[in-house]
Amino acid sequence: MKFSTRADIDAPIDHVFAELSDFPAFERGAMRRGALVKRLDSQQTRGPGMQWQADFTWRGRARTVLVDLADFDGPNHIGLSGKSGGLNGFCDIELIELSPKKTRMKLALDLKPQTLSARLLIQSLKLAKGSVDKRFQSRVAEYSSEIAARYRKSA
Repeated sequence: MKFSTRADIDAPIDHVFAELSDFPAFERGAMRRGALVKRLDSQQTRGPGMQWQADFTWRGRARTVLVDLADFDGPNHIGLSGKSGGLNGFCDIELIELSPKKTRMKLALDLKPQTLSARLLIQSLKLAKGSVDKRFQSRVAEYSSEIAARYRKSA
C-alpha cells in the first residue's frame, strides 16, 4: 500500500535537507512520545548504514520497529527502510529546488505486509484510505510549515 504527498516549503533546499537529516532530533521526538530509541550502528557520520531500533506501545501492544538509512544523497534524497513484525516499509523523500528560497518535498511511503496479521492491517488501511491519506497529508504539511518557520526564525 502506498501513500504519497508533496509540499512546497519556503526555505532553501540545504536548510530543508538539514532539518530532514537531523536524526538526533527525530530520536528525541520519539522519546518524548514514550518510545525507547536505540542507535544500532557505530557510524560517526550521517549516511547509508545508520540503524535504529524503536520500542513503543501502540494499541495496547508492545511494538518494535527497526529502521535503516538506505539512501542518503544530500541535498536531494533520503531513503529509509523499516521492519516491524510482519510489515516492511520504505520511505522515500525527494527534494527539488524550485527557487533559491523555495523547496518542493515529495514524500512516498510504501508498506508491504509479510504475514496474515499484517495483511489484515493493510486491508483495514485500504478501507479507510481516504481518511488515512488526509491525515498523512496534513501531518506532512504541518511538518513542512514547521521547517519553514524554523528557517524564518534563523534567517
